Amino acid sequence: MQTTHSSWRSRLHSEMALLLSLLCILCLVGPVIGQDMPYEEYMAQIQACPKECRCPPNFPRAVYCDNKDLKSIPKIPPHTWYLYLQNNLIEVLSADAFRNATQLRWLNLNRNKITSEGVEEGVLGTMSHLVHLYMDDNLLSSVPSSLPASLEHLRLSRNRISTIPTGVFIGLEKLSLLDLQGNKLMDDAVTEVSLKGLNNLVQINLAKNQLTSMPLGLPPTTTQLFLDGNSIEKIPASYFKGLPKVAFLRLNHNKLGSSGIPKNVFNVSSILDLQLSHNQLTEVPLIPSGLEHLHLDHNKIKRVIGSNVCPVSVDAIDDSINESVPRLRYLRLDGNEIKPPIPRDVILCFRLLRSIVI
Repeated sequence: MQTTHSSWRSRLHSEMALLLSLLCILCLVGPVIGQDMPYEEYMAQIQACPKECRCPPNFPRAVYCDNKDLKSIPKIPPHTWYLYLQNNLIEVLSADAFRNATQLRWLNLNRNKITSEGVEEGVLGTMSHLVHLYMDDNLLSSVPSSLPASLEHLRLSRNRISTIPTGVFIGLEKLSLLDLQGNKLMDDAVTEVSLKGLNNLVQINLAKNQLTSMPLGLPPTTTQLFLDGNSIEKIPASYFKGLPKVAFLRLNHNKLGSSGIPKNVFNVSSILDLQLSHNQLTEVPLIPSGLEHLHLDHNKIKRVIGSNVCPVSVDAIDDSINESVPRLRYLRLDGNEIKPPIPRDVILCFRLLRSIVI
């Protein structure tokens, strides 16, 4: 009787162990099913994981090869969507390594040693589903060619880029973000010809380059324009007529003097946030009615005259809050030569002002 009881307990333990194993498998495969990834693909993906990388069973479309001191890219499993290769020593983007990785959506190659010569011809163009491409902190001298039409975000900051090949952006109808900050771009590199094809761009970052004038040829869809840390001295009077959607404009750390800013140049209804810190301004420019945030700190401004900066006549503003009232809410003036208090006519004009930094 005791033998029968022991046998029954042993069988029960075996069945429980089997049940737990099945539950574990279901826990792993369950999320995969939720990702519409067939079991056969799941197994093929896990089995093809490079030994240098990590492929989480519960996130099988992601392959982590970051921080491994890799000098070359291992062969990527065929069902990879998210590939992380940042913080390595990679010099070459090999077409062979990506031969099966045609489903990539997200590719992070930040902080490697990739040169323009090291990007093999056509290697990026084969990634017909790629949406995000990050190549910050590499050794590129030019914007890579043959980019996939599916691309939405392209980050190339802190490279050595001095040229934008003609036609490199043609066909990139989905590209909305282009980050080129911290490169070696000069005025003749950023032109209407070199930027042709960016028909739906929203944000462009050209900060910390070698520009001496406002870039030409920016698409009219541009909403966020970042130009900090250049050597820009003036803004053409009609510059923003071709950029009707600009809402965020950053020109901090340039060489702008008041003589380089025409009186009505910022009188564009779309601008909400204007940053002109660390320049050489001696006067506060005319403030657009729709502007909400204005940064003028660390210039050479000595005083603020309400009649010169208010977009409407102070006498015309009644006590009610209506559409005619200027929308300025934040004003930064510290680092100048202004002594408080702020004149009464400035306060009367900008009655929605909530914060002034002097």
